[in-house]
Amino acid sequence: MGKRKNTDKIVFDNIEVLDAGAKGVSVAKAPDGKVIFIPNVVPGDVVDVQTFKKRKAYYEGKAVHFHEYSADRVIPPCQHFGACGGCKWQNMNYEKQLFYKNREVYNHLKRIGKVELPEFEPIKGSEKQFFYRNKMEFSFSNARWVTEEEARSGEEIDNRNALGFHIPRMWDKILDITKCHLQEDPSNAIRNAVRDFANEHGLEFFNPREHSGLLRTLMLRTASTGEIMVLIQFFDDNKEQREMLLDFLAESFPGITSLQYVVNQKANDTLYDQDIILYKGRDYILESMEGLSFSINAKSFYQTNSDQAYELYSITRDFAGLTGNELVYDLYTGTGTIAQFVSRKAKKVIGVEAVPEAIADAKENAKRNNITNCEFFVGDMKVVFNEEFIATHGRPDVIITDPPRDGMHKDVIDQILQIAPQKVVYVSCNSATQARDLALMDEVYKVARVRPVDMFPQTHHVENVVLLEKR
Repeated sequence: MGKRKNTDKIVFDNIEVLDAGAKGVSVAKAPDGKVIFIPNVVPGDVVDVQTFKKRKAYYEGKAVHFHEYSADRVIPPCQHFGACGGCKWQNMNYEKQLFYKNREVYNHLKRIGKVELPEFEPIKGSEKQFFYRNKMEFSFSNARWVTEEEARSGEEIDNRNALGFHIPRMWDKILDITKCHLQEDPSNAIRNAVRDFANEHGLEFFNPREHSGLLRTLMLRTASTGEIMVLIQFFDDNKEQREMLLDFLAESFPGITSLQYVVNQKANDTLYDQDIILYKGRDYILESMEGLSFSINAKSFYQTNSDQAYELYSITRDFAGLTGNELVYDLYTGTGTIAQFVSRKAKKVIGVEAVPEAIADAKENAKRNNITNCEFFVGDMKVVFNEEFIATHGRPDVIITDPPRDGMHKDVIDQILQIAPQKVVYVSCNSATQARDLALMDEVYKVARVRPVDMFPQTHHVENVVLLEKR
């Protein structure tokens, strides 16, 4: 793409922000009738917008002047708001956030699903609106993002090291984070201590362009039990420097119950194919929910908001309406949390999941919790979940499904329709793909109950639980 012509950069005056759009960006109308997408504004704001991208049907722009502030606007508590792409809705009243999340689910189910809907049950808000995440990942970089204020001040910046988050759309630029409002302490204290120690001792921060340096990423997991996991990903394999940093952490934060590291020199920093090495403590932390214990290791998937996970699973169990006599299939079971959570109310639960490590965790957790009526199987859902499987394990009365963002594979949907249990409880983190799947199931199932759940306050993300009953 060549240099953008100046004609792209139009300023529109006195534009009223009309709506909250997809991915946390707000929506307005330009005088020519096209849509304008604007970040960091709230519906009800009246702004001057400078556009920086022009397409056939829309503009992208930013607010350069505010004439009026929306009644739904609040002051974002985080000093990094605006530069950080994380909590895009921090400047919007929480009740209004819930309103827009609820409406998004309704619109998806109505427009994409085109299915008949019952009245929604009220969206389940989160009691904690900040410091609710149990897992955070931060990246090291020697190319710190310079904020607009810093650039304007013209001051020379000697130290470009950063430990924080990627700037949206910039793979190599990291915003240095001083205080994040997403994970409770000692999360901020640990991150800041690691950065300060590394700077003081000349430990090299990762260079994303040249693929060099010692420090790559920092992952923190906390549990409601008070246990803490810290995992540092190193790029260079320098034993002396690595142990110096890990020893410092173990001494400064005796509350860390699992201290681990990985030396990763591949192109990306994903952990799934890496050997994780335990340095101190044990290689998992324990989370507890309704008297059940779940071990979480560095690679485990666990809902990132523990308190709301409990609410989500309670709604799921309630929708399933179990009496103690049912055979339940839990598809995409992960580490078996939902399966075990509903097992007390069911005769038997069969969990299926494609990731072998997750199933190993699920079996381990069931043993730890003395649960004897859950069985777990590894396999790609569209392959393993077939007639033979049903013949062996029995025909379910209820199916619970909690697929990834892409929704369910069409073969899995066909199989559910063939088995045709009385009830299907569909838990989703993406109501657009959920709506598409509901449309495919509409001939056999009617939507009986719907309840959205807010797992991620200050962001546009929303989970949704649907009960399907056989027609």
